[in-house]
Amino acid sequence: MSNLAEFFAMGGHGPYVWTAYGLTGAVLILLFLTPILGRRRLVQAEARRRRREET
Repeated sequence: MSNLAEFFAMGGHGPYVWTAYGLTGAVLILLFLTPILGRRRLVQAEARRRRREET
């Protein structure tokens, strides 16, 4: 158990290291999701535009 606690503490640098990992992970997730959500919005807007033109 102490080995695991030492691992997370990382010699006193744990808060900095884990914050850096967390921020990096959040940015990577954001970079992955942004184009997917943007494409979805674009497809929905195009569908609305086509429906407007048909009427």
